[in-house]
Amino acid sequence: MNRAPLVVVGDALLDRDLDGRAERLAPDAPVPVVDDPAEQRRPGGAALAATMAAALDGRQVVLVTALAGDEPGTTLRGLLELAGVEVADLGLTGETPEKIRVRVDGRSLLRLDRGSRPGRVGPLDRTGRRALAGAGAVLVADYGRGVAAEPSVRAALAALPANLPLVWDPHPRGPAPVPGVRLATPNRSEAAGFVPQVGGDGLAAVTARARLLARRWSAAGVAVTLGSGGALLVGGDGAPLVVPAPAAGGGDPCGAGDRFAAATAGLLGDGALPSQAVAGAVAAASSFVAAGGAATVRLGAGGPAAVAPVAAAGTPLERARALIAGVRVEGGTVVATGGCFDLIHAGHVATLRSARGLGDCLVVCLNSDDSVRGLKGPERPLVPQADRVAVLEALGCVDVVVPFDERTPEAVLDHLRPDVFAKGGDYALTDLPEADLLATWGGQAVVLPYLEGRSTTQLMKEVVRRDSH
Repeated sequence: MNRAPLVVVGDALLDRDLDGRAERLAPDAPVPVVDDPAEQRRPGGAALAATMAAALDGRQVVLVTALAGDEPGTTLRGLLELAGVEVADLGLTGETPEKIRVRVDGRSLLRLDRGSRPGRVGPLDRTGRRALAGAGAVLVADYGRGVAAEPSVRAALAALPANLPLVWDPHPRGPAPVPGVRLATPNRSEAAGFVPQVGGDGLAAVTARARLLARRWSAAGVAVTLGSGGALLVGGDGAPLVVPAPAAGGGDPCGAGDRFAAATAGLLGDGALPSQAVAGAVAAASSFVAAGGAATVRLGAGGPAAVAPVAAAGTPLERARALIAGVRVEGGTVVATGGCFDLIHAGHVATLRSARGLGDCLVVCLNSDDSVRGLKGPERPLVPQADRVAVLEALGCVDVVVPFDERTPEAVLDHLRPDVFAKGGDYALTDLPEADLLATWGGQAVVLPYLEGRSTTQLMKEVVRRDSH
């Protein structure tokens, strides 16, 4: 790998998920009984940010952290080794913290925290200093447990070259970022806690808090993450940049902040502008959430990190696969439909809404401009592909759009393998060329009723008629 490594500095935790079934209440208390929970262990805190940068973005990563010599600490070292993350361990006197989520059908029921009292972090050693000296970018993923506050660590961060991208993901219990960070990335509630004197929760209030934090921390920029609303970036006195998140149904937000921060730091290290890095990080975090969040991180002894397929700037097909993976983690139903969608009208919208109602996500397989020309002649489409994609993705019932160049969507359907393929119009199932293909993996092709009198051809004829009068 030619890129200099991303160095992540911060507190490592061990996350454990216990996933089981709940079909009855306990006889001695009105609480659910979780049967046969399966346990999954994964890196948490700064260790999760480092793991995602290595596994999802393919980066060389060094984690500067503090681990105790207990069983959770030993487990964390092994998981980080599997992820390909090099560890510069400062040493921790005390317990390695654990967060345990008890989950039922993919949804959290209860969280248990162990090692809640922070231990004593050792000073930055030669290995940590060498890592910082060779970094292409640095991310401080602070979880308020002492690594970012350790005096030698803080001094080394403050002494980094001004041209080295430093991203600081702050924590309410942690120290303020060192002066001169390239970007600080609090979430909305953290920003409100840091600046309680600014009331309100709208974009104006978020902007005011971000500007105050940028001045207080002497930061070049502050990007406030807004959950499903994306992120707001301020830098200087100009208007804030708001990067909306792609529309997505469901998902698990656990780990989204770490995904955003890690992607931002990596992209800045690659030479991206802050606006470009924030846009890429919003896309990365949104895909990560749609795919199922931190619960999709799989680290096994059979090889390197195996993680749900998520890409910061993924192709439509990659984004669709990530969405589908997340829906299937939750046991949901994947629905797809296809068409040209040239001059989208009420008939299209009715069909798309009906299709989305058949499952838990909707992927639209869209005929590309070349495909439409092949089907309908050289004068079509009237609306170019990029605009058709934008209009479709603006509909709340559409989760992702995947263009294809063939006359029919069989190839892209074979890649995605939805549970249901829905088509609107006057078809019999035997007329749908996709029906036989769906049957090969146990999927079902269905026909949806179409609104009478609505069609692109009729709209075109009406325009010509009115122009002729």
